Amino acid sequence: MSGHKIRVEVPMRWGDMDAYGHINNVNLVRMMEEARIAGFGVPGGTGKPGILPQVDLFSNVPENTQILVVEHRVRYVKPLDYRNVPAHVDLWISNIKAASFDICYEFHDPVDGGICVRATTTLAFFAVETQRLLRLSAEHKAALGAYEAEPLFR
Repeated sequence: MSGHKIRVEVPMRWGDMDAYGHINNVNLVRMMEEARIAGFGVPGGTGKPGILPQVDLFSNVPENTQILVVEHRVRYVKPLDYRNVPAHVDLWISNIKAASFDICYEFHDPVDGGICVRATTTLAFFAVETQRLLRLSAEHKAALGAYEAEPLFR
């Protein structure tokens, strides 16, 4: 696993804060999605053109293919306090399998740099017509592999 991590910034919204002054756990999962899109792009055929991701891994999925969330796993290391500056999120790929892979996230406090949250999202390609998971192509595995590093959870 010789891939590398990328870093994106995800804004913290005032409404993301809970009564304790830190980002609410439900809103943290939304921020995971924002980080995933900023880092690796939107699935082909969704949304309108905008800012390009750092690495475009998802715009060239086959027609009638969806990229579905299979699972989220979140570990809160310390509170991610609300600040009016974006959180820093490191992203990478792990656990590339025949039909799924994980995106790993480390959320850092934008002021002190400390890790606040470690999380993963398992994604799979899904064929709309057959309603079945698709095996990852060799091309997609190679593209994902360029950003593969150690998994957060075993």
